[in-house]
Amino acid sequence: MSEAGDFIDAALRRESSWQRAEEAQDRYGPDLGSYGSSVGAVRGTVRDALRRYRNLDRDEITALSSELWAVPVFERRLAAVVLLQSSLALLDNSDLTRIEGFLRTARLRELADPLATDVVGPLVAGLNGQNRARAETVLGRWLQDPDEWLRRAALMAPLRELRAGGGDWDRYRRQAGLAESGTPDDAGLVREAIAALTSVMAK
Repeated sequence: MSEAGDFIDAALRRESSWQRAEEAQDRYGPDLGSYGSSVGAVRGTVRDALRRYRNLDRDEITALSSELWAVPVFERRLAAVVLLQSSLALLDNSDLTRIEGFLRTARLRELADPLATDVVGPLVAGLNGQNRARAETVLGRWLQDPDEWLRRAALMAPLRELRAGGGDWDRYRRQAGLAESGTPDDAGLVREAIAALTSVMAK
């Protein structure tokens, strides 16, 4: 494990609570462990790590996110999300491949939705020209992927931009129809995402 990875893991363990860990285990199931650290502690730990290791470049940031995600512990994976969110200025369209891998294994709203709305969406919105076009192509592919979590992420990605009055609502509605074309028993998460964004836009 890298020095930065060790620092984050040790800090999260120090912030652990057996009671929160047991409650989290009940929610997340047997495939995902938990230290029982609070969301605030996760965010604070990542902030401290970025201050301590302030010279991390793009490759080091993305490698660290993979290192954190590799261990199936909720707080480590949330730390990977926060790390990417805090380093958006360093990311580009090529990083969507790594993020896609995270989304395919997240299987949890508390991880998948922040990845979509706080990482993928702002990342794509900040791109221009050919890089933006390539990123949009990736999201278009996600919308037709058999994995419901990936389709959900593609739909949730523009939430912040739409909420701020930007984005292309008509285009989003077309994409929603495409994503919802999955089989009836395989579209629950997709319909949930569409309903959430429709509600936001209605307000």
